[in-house]
Amino acid sequence: MMSEQSQEEPEPRPNISRIPALIAAVTVVGIAIGAAAGLLTLMLYQVERFALGYIENAHESGPFNVPVIRRLISVTAGAAIAAVIWWLLRTRSTKVPSVKKAVNGDIMPVWQTIVHVLLQIFIVGTGMSIGREVAPRELGAMFGQRFARWVRLGAKDTRMLVAITAAAGLAGVYNAPLAGTFFAVEILLADVTLETVTLAFACSALASWVASLVKGTHTFYLIGKANGLFTPDYMVFALIAGLMLGTAGALFRRGSQWAEKNKPSGAGILWMMPLAGLLTGVVAIAVPQVMGNGRATAQLSFSSKADLAVIPVLLLSFVAKAIVTLMTIRSGASGGVLQPGIALGASGGAILGILWMQVFHTNSIGMYALLGACALLAASQQAPLMAICLVMELADAPINLFVPIGFAVAVSAFTASRLAAPLAAVHLPHLKASTKQ
Repeated sequence: MMSEQSQEEPEPRPNISRIPALIAAVTVVGIAIGAAAGLLTLMLYQVERFALGYIENAHESGPFNVPVIRRLISVTAGAAIAAVIWWLLRTRSTKVPSVKKAVNGDIMPVWQTIVHVLLQIFIVGTGMSIGREVAPRELGAMFGQRFARWVRLGAKDTRMLVAITAAAGLAGVYNAPLAGTFFAVEILLADVTLETVTLAFACSALASWVASLVKGTHTFYLIGKANGLFTPDYMVFALIAGLMLGTAGALFRRGSQWAEKNKPSGAGILWMMPLAGLLTGVVAIAVPQVMGNGRATAQLSFSSKADLAVIPVLLLSFVAKAIVTLMTIRSGASGGVLQPGIALGASGGAILGILWMQVFHTNSIGMYALLGACALLAASQQAPLMAICLVMELADAPINLFVPIGFAVAVSAFTASRLAAPLAAVHLPHLKASTKQ
């Protein structure tokens, strides 16, 4: 009788030795996904220019000066077009797995993945409220899978390479190599070793550099005067904000999980996504910053004045962004929640910061919004290292802010982890709004 070991299918022998194969993969795929991330960014700008007549930047982060009717037509038409294509893709073709499933071995089909990626960029450019960071991650995962099969890497190395190249897509699109590194080892692999960290950082750094050659470099968020002070009162604020925004982040995470689970599986997407687009346009009449991936909402918070009169605007932005983002996911759209999470955290941090500054006249509103963005993102993603690095890299924040912000992130992540089980036990309505095909 054959032993269990002999019955197992042997792993394919690599064409070249393991380490050179991994180095080649990191180099080749890092360059490829960096170029792709840069091109996806340029595509986003062109879609925005065509659909809305502007190109987002740190100074004009949202369609504030775009006529109301144009905003309404853009987001509704964009959602309707994407709904039809997604319906055909999901019901008439091979399904595109998530990045986590791809890391665990599910094959990402080539042309279906490319169409899926382009649709995500398209809907963000037309104004749908969802993040664009999943698109380059999926493209990176597909590139990594194909290269691993070409050089015949073993299953363990293939898994590592797919995670690393997927994370490099995130690094490339946002010029955030540290965030890409931690996304790979903290979220996708949950494996912090010298090898994985080295390869992940090399791939993310290379992708970021190549992407910058394609799309240029600029500070994603302008946080104003950041003097880097962390006074005792700021540390106390970090504790309080960490508790409050950790709770908000846990709730947002639970809401996004519910929305993802209840996506239409059939023809329901044909009416739900256009309706979500229309409602987004209606909300944008009063809250134009709700449109897009969240950059406008976050930048509004970073640039706010420390005035009590601003709080209603920020609170409205927070509520509108949360509801519209969850509605967009629930309608069947694919995309990320990193940028929406940053937007919510920045709004929440700015609100708390304005109240805090009425008593303690230290620091600037940008520092409070920055802390809030890191705290809520860490809680919603349960990835404190990735969250703090991503926000700090996007804002080009002073390095000495890692002390108070790291404290807030630790508190928020712990708070969210304690709330995960009670929130999971809450049974949200399971809606059947579509017919299966």
